[in-house]
Amino acid sequence: QVQLVESGGGLVQAGGSLRLSCAASGRTFSSYTMGWFRQAPGKEREFVAGISRIGGLTSYADSVKGRFTISRDNAKNTAYLQMNTLKPEDTAVYYCAAVRSVTPLVRTSTSSYDDWGQGTQVTVSS
Repeated sequence: QVQLVESGGGLVQAGGSLRLSCAASGRTFSSYTMGWFRQAPGKEREFVAGISRIGGLTSYADSVKGRFTISRDNAKNTAYLQMNTLKPEDTAVYYCAAVRSVTPLVRTSTSSYDDWGQGTQVTVSS
């Protein structure tokens, strides 16, 4: 099990940028596939982006392709989500998630992840 703490959320105008961070506890961060999800009021939690253990593979939801970039620094036990050209529809609570993996694959479903952070609010004003 790994503990996850997100940071970097806030209020930004449409077209602006934010960088979310997800700090993980433990010494085996490189064994975990990482994902970012979001949940808007009244909606289900949805996949945003995922990255494989070593960072060689990434996956994105169609709604964020070309605007968001997921990355990780295994030496710092941290995953990141760089969000550019933000839109009001990106407003949500953003969650970091982790699952210990033996394969270098990216997971995109909420049920595939075992550990979750507490979430950080991102609000994009028009």
